[in-house]
Amino acid sequence: MAIDKYEIVIGCEIHTQLLTKTKAFCACENRYGGMPNTRVCPVCLGLPGAMPRISKGYVELGAVAGHALNCNIARFTKFDRKHYFYPDLTKGYQITQYDIPLCTDGHVDLPMHKLPADQQLGGDKCRPKNFIGEDCIIENGKYRRVRVERIHLEEDVGKSLHLQGSHSYIDYNRSGTPLIEIVTKPDMTSPEEAALFMETVQEILRYVKVTNGNLEEGNMRCDANINLNVWEDGKLYHTPISEIKNLNSFQKIKDACSYEAQRQLKEFQEDRQPFNPGFKVTMGWDDDKKCTVVQRTKNSFVDYRFVVEPDIKPFSVSEELINRALERVGELPEAKRTRLKKEYGLSDFDVETLTQSRDLAIWFEEAAKNAKDVKKVANWILAELLAVLNEKKETINDVTITPAHITELVNAIADKKISNAQGKTVFAKMLESDKMPSVIIKEEGMETVSDAGAIESIVDKVIADNPKAVADYKGGKTNVVGWLMGQVMKASGGKVNPKAATELVAKKLAAL
Repeated sequence: MAIDKYEIVIGCEIHTQLLTKTKAFCACENRYGGMPNTRVCPVCLGLPGAMPRISKGYVELGAVAGHALNCNIARFTKFDRKHYFYPDLTKGYQITQYDIPLCTDGHVDLPMHKLPADQQLGGDKCRPKNFIGEDCIIENGKYRRVRVERIHLEEDVGKSLHLQGSHSYIDYNRSGTPLIEIVTKPDMTSPEEAALFMETVQEILRYVKVTNGNLEEGNMRCDANINLNVWEDGKLYHTPISEIKNLNSFQKIKDACSYEAQRQLKEFQEDRQPFNPGFKVTMGWDDDKKCTVVQRTKNSFVDYRFVVEPDIKPFSVSEELINRALERVGELPEAKRTRLKKEYGLSDFDVETLTQSRDLAIWFEEAAKNAKDVKKVANWILAELLAVLNEKKETINDVTITPAHITELVNAIADKKISNAQGKTVFAKMLESDKMPSVIIKEEGMETVSDAGAIESIVDKVIADNPKAVADYKGGKTNVVGWLMGQVMKASGGKVNPKAATELVAKKLAAL
């Protein structure tokens, strides 16, 4: 028997912690870290008689995420209990949503230029239709669409700490933290695409301030469901589905899915297992050994014994909440990048960096609003301001200067009041004192002399005071122009407009 070809099928489940002040169903503080088991109460510990209540803002943040990922928002929904045993699950069940999730039928469009060339439109590995035959390459190959099946609300569990020695410990501070789970259709066809999906979702949800999206802290984690379609002697087979749990970096998603695809192919060739759509093998990723390892098997929803959560009544979601959530979404990063390129003629690099956070994008646009050279505004922010912030490990929200400072600085250079070199000095003093550029320029006596009469007077005096240089010029030494220009700058204290002065020196010498 010979394998004709195979293709990878991946669906993702992304768990994302939300930026509410309190946990999902109690008043405990929602914050990362801290001394273990100090931010807990009878509700998040699941003690007998404790009654959960939906925290303020929890449902609305879920709706914000739903709008951002192009979902329909349910007008009526409920919570359910999902039963399973694990040491970090205090109650023996998790409060989640089963058959009526808050958000359904969404999509995420992945920028194709971020995928390997052979996976882009026209490439050997590009699949133009999804697995139900719909076109998924849109806008002439610009994006690849991944369908989002659902986004549901649920609570996080505690954290198991496996320390050296013979003991494991549980920190329940994370127990009850509000989550959304984003479940896709099996639309992704490569490990790179799965990683790009998580990267794109992280960017969008950070942008709308639903989550910190910090992968290292576990704010966002991905479970990748992967199997293969294999054609052997013209017949199609499916390998069993593996669910690789808790992948918390883009590289781990790529590495784990790449390894698992090859493991499944080898298993298909050597020890063929039957495909059952309701059966999964739960795998972990061993980052040290760079391989997947079996953790457990499960028969999908049957194992979980879902029941309606009896302590939280089913509830209606108001139109007011849904509209308020939509307003909070605003312009998303990819749409903003497209607009900034069109309106301001900025490069791909410029807009990618300027839109890395919503606050930075707003800050830039405020600075660009009244600027005479928007490209220079972008350059000052990208090359100077962000360099300072990166060095200090700060964000745009930490700066004390305003967008108006950058606008005024750029306009002063555009109007030739100061040179580019002087602009760097003004910028540094601006950061130190928060003074406006015009104030610094005046205090430091920096303003460039641009008046034609004043420049001519300085040039005439320099030429008159340097007859030897004039004689050398007449003798054919044209480099004298640069030397005389240096004398002009010295005589003016560096304030004369360099371009205007250079042109005048050359003109005066040529007339002699």
